[in-house]
Amino acid sequence: MKPHYKPIPSDESNLLKAVLQGNAKEFDYPWHFHPEYELTYIVSSHGMRYVGNSIENFSEDDLVLVGANLPHCWINSPEQQQASSAVVVYLKEDFMDKAWMNSGEFGSIRNLLELSGKGIRFDKSVALRLKDQFFELTKLSSLDRLLLILKILQELAETTERHILCEQGFTYELNHTNNGRINKVYKYIETNYHRKICLADIAKQVNMTEESFSRFFSKTMKKSFFEFLNEYKINRACKLLIETDKQISEICYDSGFESIPFFYRQFKKFKNCQPKNYRMSYQKM
Repeated sequence: MKPHYKPIPSDESNLLKAVLQGNAKEFDYPWHFHPEYELTYIVSSHGMRYVGNSIENFSEDDLVLVGANLPHCWINSPEQQQASSAVVVYLKEDFMDKAWMNSGEFGSIRNLLELSGKGIRFDKSVALRLKDQFFELTKLSSLDRLLLILKILQELAETTERHILCEQGFTYELNHTNNGRINKVYKYIETNYHRKICLADIAKQVNMTEESFSRFFSKTMKKSFFEFLNEYKINRACKLLIETDKQISEICYDSGFESIPFFYRQFKKFKNCQPKNYRMSYQKM
């Protein structure tokens, strides 16, 4: 399964585009890729963010830099009530002149853009420092917008408050064959994660045999389907740990796990801590 190619409308004479996407119930584009770098600041919304083979919760003040042709999408939580909005900046793949990019002055930005091929999430503290500047980007003239984005990129390049999303990298063949399959998988998991999902169930959704689907998913996502499914469930559990006072055992079952010991093992695997410690770390913030 391959993601959609998404063309980004732009003025050919401009090096970047900054838009405020808002007043919609949800972000409406599926898993997709494009040659432009994309810097996304979530103003209002929450749900699951997929970048390459990374899956994480997102909410307000989520700030992510996605490299050229790295597949990604933001899927809103079904229970979301408010409209979704985000400031999205698209930078042409070659928006920096080669002479500039090879210069010492732009060395930090060059390294940042190279690293963005794995996807980069910046801490909320960084996002909040830059929030007003992102809104300003959507209002400025072309030259002032370019100057401001360079300042933003320099700050992002210098901060250590960031996390790589695809630690092992993420490579794939870019073509449009079967481009709806991963999105069907996402939607099916979102609707059915709370019950037991068999390989036959999900394979049927994309009209594949179990064996073919298993090979395809592992090759595309660089992880097995059930590893991906358990990671999704753990992220659902994290959301409940942060936003509710439910008992951990109740959260285990609400997240789709059938065994408390297995839930604890999976939580340790993906979050490197126990659910209680995870909840306490957020309560201290």
